[in-house]
Parts: sequence; C-alpha cells; structure tokens
Amino acid sequence: MKHSFGYKFTNGMIYAVLSLIGLVTLLPFLYVIIISFTDPSEYLSKSLILIPEKWSFSSYQYILSTEMFIRSLGVSAFLAIVGSIISIMITSALSYSLSRRQFFGKKFFLLAILMTMLFNPGMIPNFLLVESMGLMDTIWSLILPAVTSAWYVFLMRNFYQELPEELEEAAKIDGSNDIGVFFKIMLPISLPAIAAFGLFFAVGFWNTYFNGVLYINSEELRPMQVVLQMMLIQASTNVADPSVAAMLQSEQMLPPETIKMAAVVVASLPIIMVYPFLQKYFVKGMLVGSIKG
Repeated sequence: MKHSFGYKFTNGMIYAVLSLIGLVTLLPFLYVIIISFTDPSEYLSKSLILIPEKWSFSSYQYILSTEMFIRSLGVSAFLAIVGSIISIMITSALSYSLSRRQFFGKKFFLLAILMTMLFNPGMIPNFLLVESMGLMDTIWSLILPAVTSAWYVFLMRNFYQELPEELEEAAKIDGSNDIGVFFKIMLPISLPAIAAFGLFFAVGFWNTYFNGVLYINSEELRPMQVVLQMMLIQASTNVADPSVAAMLQSEQMLPPETIKMAAVVVASLPIIMVYPFLQKYFVKGMLVGSIKG
C-alpha cells in the first residue's frame, strides 16, 4: 500500500526529531570517552576538544594499576553478583508465596509490604537498625538493607499470578510439593522476569553510593561509586582523603579530569555490556506475561 506524501513527511520529521534527541543524549557520553582517551599534554593545552589529535591510554593504564580503584571494582562486582543472586531468590520466593490463593495471612503480609512503600522510616532508623544488627563496616551492610523492594515484589507477584494455575496442579498430581513446584516449575518459567529484575538489582548494587557513605569506614570495603565521588571532590577542591589524593598523583602528572573520565568509562562499561545479552529476555517476558490460564 502506497503512503501519501503527508504520511511520509510526518514520519520523516518524527524520525529526524528522535534522531536529534538521541544525538543530544549521546553527546555527553561521547565527550567522556573522548576526554578519557585524550593525551594529557593536548588536554592541558586546549580548552575544548572534540576530536583529539593524540590518543592516549595513559589514564586507563594508571587507573587499572591503582590498587584502591581495583579493590573498589572488586567490591562493586561482589555486590552486583552476590547481592543480585540473594535479591532474586528472596524476591522470587516472596512474590510466588504472595501470588498463591492458599497462602495463609496473605492479606496481612501484602498490607505490611505496602506500608513500606507509603511510609519510609528514613535515614536515622535505618542506620540504627544496621548498627543494632552488627553490620556496620561490613560488606553485608551494603547488601541486606537493599536486598529487595516492595515495588519489585508487587511486580513479580503480578507476573506469577498470570501464569496458568494448571502447571502447579499438574506438578502436585505428580507428587511434587510447594518447594518442588517453585524450584522445578516456576523458576524455569519465570526466567525472563528473573533476568529483567536481576538486571535492575545488579545496576542498583553496582551503583551503591549512599549506603557506602553511611555504613562503610574501612578503605578496603569502599564501593567504586564512593571512590569516584572522592576523586571528583579531590579534583574540584583539592581536599580529600589522603589515599585518594595519592591516587590522583602520578609520575606523569596526569590531569585529574582525564583520570575521572577514564574511571567513569570503566565503571559504566560492565553494565552497558550486559544489556545486549538480556534484551531477548525482555521480549520473552512480554510473551510469557500475556499467557492466560
């Protein structure tokens, strides 16, 4: 079917506007990447660099050879992997239980979870809770307070409610109990939803900052985002933790800005690389969620 000139013109304008918006959104990221690869001497001699004449890996070499930054990468990787696994298991089990009709006390637990969405206790009660549990200055103070959220529980509960109940009934006829149904039937079927929520949890743990400032005092347990923020403060005010100040000083006298940009690229790259591999699960999640029993 041939489209009219007005239809083609409108579509062309829409694509042009969307392309312009996408380009404007992409420019800051491109600038960060360009500065991170710019030679230090060229960066210091120019006020604005669009395309560097000299490319350099010195900032990346320095960051990846710095013990403090490498250690913070390891902490953030541990949070993203271990924290996501624990969050997925707790959120999936809780959501599946709340989606079953025969679950005793379901309304009470749903109301209790809903209350956490409406009334946030605030920073001080959370701090006192973590302190009373003996989690201060431990890696678990960054995982357990953020292990799940009421919003994710309700979303995954709705997902489990849309799955056919005949699957559970057939498994119980074959002799499986509730735990077996959950691990052998529901978890494999809900893989698309688990992958999607797992990505959300991983991004949240990878970007851990505020809890790291509140609960962590040891330099060895600082997550990457805390280290990056300390680098930003040091580069802007020249006042920071002595370990960070030593990190920003090298034999080559690298500009702090190029080091910051390289650190941002290194911090963002793992999450960016994960998205393409999980994209197919988002599509499958839509199809599975459309099944009606």
